[in-house]
Amino acid sequence: MRYINSLSLLLVIVGAVNWLLVGIAKFDLVAALTGSSFGETNVISSAIYVVVGIAGVVLLPALVRWALPSTESHA
Repeated sequence: MRYINSLSLLLVIVGAVNWLLVGIAKFDLVAALTGSSFGETNVISSAIYVVVGIAGVVLLPALVRWALPSTESHA
């Protein structure tokens, strides 16, 4: 599970960088890499967006574990 979380985190970071580029420079890296224009999708770019989205969902339990106080006793 550690490797899945690590890969998921990497994919979410890549997605975040893509959104940063969209917001700052109006440049969609995924579209550029897959031969589409800004805002257009094709089969490959759609697959990338889906995989990045699934990675975000995979990390939701990690976010909950991080956000909620630990119930472990350190006594």
